Amino acid sequence: MSQHNRRRLTVLLVALLVVGGLPAVAGAQQAGSTVDGDSQFSSVVRVDAGETYEGSIDATAASVVIAGTVEGDVSASAGSVIVTESGRVTGSLDAAAGSVVIEGTVDGDVSVGAAAFELREGSQVGGALEAGAADIRLDGAVDGDVTLSADTLAVGSTATVGGSLTYAGEDVTVADDASISGSVSQQDSVELAGPDTFGAGGGSSPLSDIPGWVGPLYGSLAELLLGAVLLAAVPTFSRRLVTTGTSRALRSAGTGLLSIVGVPILLLLTAITIIGIPLSLAGLVTFLLLLWVTSVYGALIVGTNALSLADYENRWAALLVGVVVVGLLEAIPVVGGLVQFVVLILGFGAFALAAYDYRRGGAETEPDDLTGVVGGE
Repeated sequence: MSQHNRRRLTVLLVALLVVGGLPAVAGAQQAGSTVDGDSQFSSVVRVDAGETYEGSIDATAASVVIAGTVEGDVSASAGSVIVTESGRVTGSLDAAAGSVVIEGTVDGDVSVGAAAFELREGSQVGGALEAGAADIRLDGAVDGDVTLSADTLAVGSTATVGGSLTYAGEDVTVADDASISGSVSQQDSVELAGPDTFGAGGGSSPLSDIPGWVGPLYGSLAELLLGAVLLAAVPTFSRRLVTTGTSRALRSAGTGLLSIVGVPILLLLTAITIIGIPLSLAGLVTFLLLLWVTSVYGALIVGTNALSLADYENRWAALLVGVVVVGLLEAIPVVGGLVQFVVLILGFGAFALAAYDYRRGGAETEPDDLTGVVGGE
């Protein structure tokens, strides 16, 4: 997966987690939570303990909670999906979410795409399990085959697999006393069918047929579009920011590094108090969006410096050159990650310094004097 895709996937999954944590409740069988038969679109779709829902559930929600019994399949796209200890799904479970936790029973197959997936001790999956996630923890029982792909994977001592175990991951731990009836194989990568929520059905994912260059190209086009919007919508501030990033590069990078480290800590401290939770969630979403915006500004600064070597000045050309140059450098193994980080802290720091100067109202350079730095209209 490219650096472009990893960054955008992380933003998307964290956003799903944030949305999934927002407090709201709507019963799966209550009026207003059911749309088009068995489809649910709500803030929270819930089947309470002791309750039986007859029929399949196709849910798009912030959270899906199965504490009772679902007589059918569950297909969910949500911030979080949980089958509690008292929960049972008599059919299959297909989930695409920020986090998926199974504590109860799923009689059929389970297919998961998530940021984090847990099959906890005491849980039971009657069919096969396929899961792709950044973080996977397997402590429960699966009657069929298990196929897992994760950055961090842990198969605990209480895990039971009735079939074979196939996995791929960078940080993998398989307990010696885990019970696995079939073969155990580690591969560089595994093919996952993917949850039906994404339309993959039971076959191979249609995304697997997309050439690898499409993702980076799409990401670059998105950055060009965002950059064009920023240059057109806030031209004066953009000029000020680029001047700050080019004339005070070291100070901008240092400020960006401190900000990127300090803001998450501040949000975490804010979240400690109940009153601060909504504020920290809103701040997290804003921070993630700001990371994308400032990464584009960082590329604009790089492009401006590159064009200055040829004694050419034009902000639109600088945007194009910066996005292309940064994109090409990010494609280089090892070096790409460092380039992405430097560009990000440079853009973030220049943004912070320019915003401070702008708010203070005592800019060191007047807007009209900045035109020569990034080009005229």
